[in-house]
Amino acid sequence: MEALQIYWWFVISLLGGLLVFLLFVQGGQTMIWTTRSPERKSLLVNALGRKWELTFTTLVTFGGAFFASFPLYYSTSFGGAYWLWMLILLSFILQAVSYEFRSKPANLLGTPTYDLFLWINGFFGCVLLGCAVGMQFFGADFIISRQSILDSGSPVISVWNDSHGLEQIFSLKPLLLGFAVFFLARTTAAMFFAKSVDAGNEAEFIKQMRNRILINGCVFVLFFLAFIYALFMSPGYTPQPDGSVIAVPYKYFFNLIELWWLGAALLLGVLMVLYGILRASFDTAFTRKAFWWTAIGVVMAVTALLCANGYNNTAFLPSVSNPESSLTIANASSTEFTLKVMAWVTVLLPVVIGYIAYVWHKMTSPAITPEELAADDHKY
Repeated sequence: MEALQIYWWFVISLLGGLLVFLLFVQGGQTMIWTTRSPERKSLLVNALGRKWELTFTTLVTFGGAFFASFPLYYSTSFGGAYWLWMLILLSFILQAVSYEFRSKPANLLGTPTYDLFLWINGFFGCVLLGCAVGMQFFGADFIISRQSILDSGSPVISVWNDSHGLEQIFSLKPLLLGFAVFFLARTTAAMFFAKSVDAGNEAEFIKQMRNRILINGCVFVLFFLAFIYALFMSPGYTPQPDGSVIAVPYKYFFNLIELWWLGAALLLGVLMVLYGILRASFDTAFTRKAFWWTAIGVVMAVTALLCANGYNNTAFLPSVSNPESSLTIANASSTEFTLKVMAWVTVLLPVVIGYIAYVWHKMTSPAITPEELAADDHKY
């Protein structure tokens, strides 16, 4: 049972890493407003439009995997902090509507309005998702009462404060992660544009992307270092054999030391991201190659951080008001039978990943050009 719980937490963490990487779509959406040329703006939007469904699908898969493997987290977080999650969902609905109707003839709201919707999803989607993940590290104000499910008048397992997750938006530590995710998404978006868009004036376009990589990359590093400092200085919660839960100083730091392979993966991932940012900013020949190098680093670093959030007897959703209500991979997981059946299903994951990689390659190779866009019947 414990091995299955560890395995599924790794699957959840890997999906989280892939989701953060795919947020380059959201980062790119915040850049189209700074593009004055309608033709170039259309190129950027259509380059992103070929990928936006992957981000949305990964988000849904991330939530579905949580529901199937750790249902108590799903009911506690999604059911308790629902204002936070509803805002995230709303931003992604605006994104879907925008890509569907943005270039339709005589669209109801006009193209600038749909571009604004894309910016809203790009900014708030990244920041709010970062806050939701930060809640798993820094805790939330809730109480778990399993007996309440038998109460016909109010069958609710978790009881939250009146803000139902909105307090995370106004809390400094989760916001540090939120803005780190946002500027990372803008950095990888600029790398994606450099790789996937042939805007005609290549030298000028690549120079512009290099500047964006450098500026957004530097801001990302500042927010990420602030988040790591806050994380390492914060306590984590550990269940005891007698059922109590205690706060352990520097818990996440020691998790990465004791589980040295996670610490090594985090360090290597961060170094790959930094290398990609710096070399793409100053080496024109590498700018078009930086995207995948940085993407692998992002997935490695985020996966390692999320693994450290749940492994080593750590509460992956701490309750700051009632530590005994904190969720761990042991007390929040599905039954052994459910985890085992779903583990067999994941055998098909390499096939699915291979198909996604093939489709990705076919849709982005070679880089999109104005001529290709003019001949395409389906435009975003």
